[in-house]
Amino acid sequence: MIKSKFSISLHILTLLAHQKGQWLSSSYIAKSLNVNPVLVRKEIANLKAGGFIESKEGKNGGVKLLKKATKIALSDIFKLAKGDDNVLSLSRNTPNADCPIGKKINKQLELVLNQVDDSILSVLKQQTLEDFKNKF
Repeated sequence: MIKSKFSISLHILTLLAHQKGQWLSSSYIAKSLNVNPVLVRKEIANLKAGGFIESKEGKNGGVKLLKKATKIALSDIFKLAKGDDNVLSLSRNTPNADCPIGKKINKQLELVLNQVDDSILSVLKQQTLEDFKNKF
């Protein structure tokens, strides 16, 4: 889920950064993503709650960036898309507490999962939305 949320959010924000200052409709954005506008509206709501965009209703409404693209690190977008979850997750089943591995595995796995997230954030901190947008 995180993989697609990050990709969709980054696509939306890149499009908004490219069309700097213009109000873009969810239908317009959905055409760029080649997805249903309902999916776009869900991510727009999340991006708005995260303080990345603002919206305006009406005939000439839509969404546009609230922050400058130079002030948005890709890691900020990732954190919003990721929420409290790790990119990788623990098994859904509860390990056997009587097993020497099972009783400790989740604690050790959580350390590894947090390291994975930290590594991703480290890479994404090095690039702003403006940097990413300028590749197009």
